[in-house]
Amino acid sequence: MVPKNQRVTRYKEYVNKMIDENKVLFTDFRKLHDEYALNPNRLQDAFNHQGEAVLELVREYENRLCANTERGQFIRYSGGLAEKFQAELRKVFPMIDYIGLKVEKFSIKKIKLL
Repeated sequence: MVPKNQRVTRYKEYVNKMIDENKVLFTDFRKLHDEYALNPNRLQDAFNHQGEAVLELVREYENRLCANTERGQFIRYSGGLAEKFQAELRKVFPMIDYIGLKVEKFSIKKIKLL
């Protein structure tokens, strides 16, 4: 909660709004996210699958946030605003950048020596 006399920046407001308006999705993702942080190898496929829906929603809210700044004199602030939005999201979900990661198992073949 934010004290009444403290103003929330717009990108933080959009992150909070996105999470509040999609509580079910983010509650389920939070559980998987926390489990994934403890055991990434076992949960990578599930994390990628559920993370697709989360990333789609994140892009939608990021586009909403930056839509007004991409026109006119504020176009140069749009990129910075998007980066701040992503950084704020990483504070809430630090492992979000691992969505879509493909892990291949590494093995070494034995060589027979004559």
